[in-house]
Amino acid sequence: MLSAPSALNSVAAAPPDLATSVVAEAVARQYGLLGDYAELVSERDQNFRLTTADDESFVVKATSLVQDPQVTEFQIAALVHLEKLGLRGVPRIVRTLAGNDCGEIVAGDGSKICLRVVSFLSGLLLDDCVATPEIAERLGRRLAELDIALLDFSHAGDSQLLLWDTQRAGELRSLLVHVDDVSIRGHLASVLDDFDQHVKPALAGLPHQVIHNDVHNENILIDEHGEIAGIIDFGDMLRAPRIQDVSTAAAYLRADGDDPLQLIAPFVAAYDETNPLLQSELDLLFDLIRTRLAMTLILFYWRLAAREKDDPYRQKLIEGERDAFGFLRSLSAIGRADFLQRLFGNSL
Repeated sequence: MLSAPSALNSVAAAPPDLATSVVAEAVARQYGLLGDYAELVSERDQNFRLTTADDESFVVKATSLVQDPQVTEFQIAALVHLEKLGLRGVPRIVRTLAGNDCGEIVAGDGSKICLRVVSFLSGLLLDDCVATPEIAERLGRRLAELDIALLDFSHAGDSQLLLWDTQRAGELRSLLVHVDDVSIRGHLASVLDDFDQHVKPALAGLPHQVIHNDVHNENILIDEHGEIAGIIDFGDMLRAPRIQDVSTAAAYLRADGDDPLQLIAPFVAAYDETNPLLQSELDLLFDLIRTRLAMTLILFYWRLAAREKDDPYRQKLIEGERDAFGFLRSLSAIGRADFLQRLFGNSL
């Protein structure tokens, strides 16, 4: 049984369901911004893209009511920290007319919803592009730069309770009952066994810091030259082992063809060159990537049951995770030793 059901509730709970006109009125009054609104699919918050008459765009976020306000403050503070450092390619907090980092909407039932506005970054989602080893290498450098920038950042809300925290992977074991394919369920259980035996005991000894924790193909922007234009969506940030940021991103670098390491290898090498990893971190990378993939699949099957069939986020899940198990199976077939040999050869 999960020790923290609120972590499940935050995903199972529907996002706020405010009328667009209510959000638009609040943003106009508190931020002085007017324009056209297009709703964006989101797991927990209710998000919109706002485009003004002069073609400037913003992301408007009505924060989930089940999110701890301290976590919201943490996410805002992290973006302010990155802004002060001048880090490129991350959203900027837009202040209210009164100079505050966020606004507020009072819902019909009297509950107060945090209203946030951040800059909209231009670029194509990596999910809509053909990922190449060159793009993977650039992503490795960019993620390393982000982690370096976050190294000395801390906040009282940086230890949020999150299902997408790989450190908590073993707690998802009770959700395996929702995986209706016996062979897939057995493979996922085996990955969790490896995590409990090989990874979990070693996590406490690894370097920890605040990490993005959600760098995947729908949070990575690519410009017309194939450069990394930005990393977005800082909603899953938390304090965790640094290598968890690397393993999470690697789990989504799913190459077409026979070589599952075609994108992972240049990505990890570029990260390590920019922000050197310890041997103790590298020793766990294979298992952490597999664990993230297993978590994705377990939560995928669970959320299929938890969400209504016409729920837009449910449909997004189905479209986005079709290849996750095939990739996990290919990665598992390589094995831990060969994985490290392929990535680093005799340099280990």
